[in-house]
Amino acid sequence: MTDVTELLRKGRMFRASGDPSGAARYLAEAAEHAPRDRTVLTELALAHFQSAALGKAERVLTTLVELDPSDGYTRLLLGRTLSRQSRHADALPHLRLAAVITQDPEVASEVARVQARVTTTPEVPPSP
Repeated sequence: MTDVTELLRKGRMFRASGDPSGAARYLAEAAEHAPRDRTVLTELALAHFQSAALGKAERVLTTLVELDPSDGYTRLLLGRTLSRQSRHADALPHLRLAAVITQDPEVASEVARVQARVTTTPEVPPSP
């Protein structure tokens, strides 16, 4: 039997020591055994985000949003993940929801920063 709590502890330890990739290995195993555990999934998403495995982070965060659409922190992290991939228009709805849910001025500033990127980034014309 796999001890999810122990895997979570090891993952947190690796993340705290500055090794998010190492943390992701333990946390991914924990997520296999507890696929709906929001704590495990949040830690896994953070590890992926911190190690710049942004596609993996996005997939985990999308699952977290499905589990709890009103989680402001998850929305914020998903918005930041999308923004780091230069998908600013995709990030905005999540960041706006995070700002409303959390009422955090720093999140509101992030919305303004990403909004500015959406309005100043020229659209690429469609290929002929």
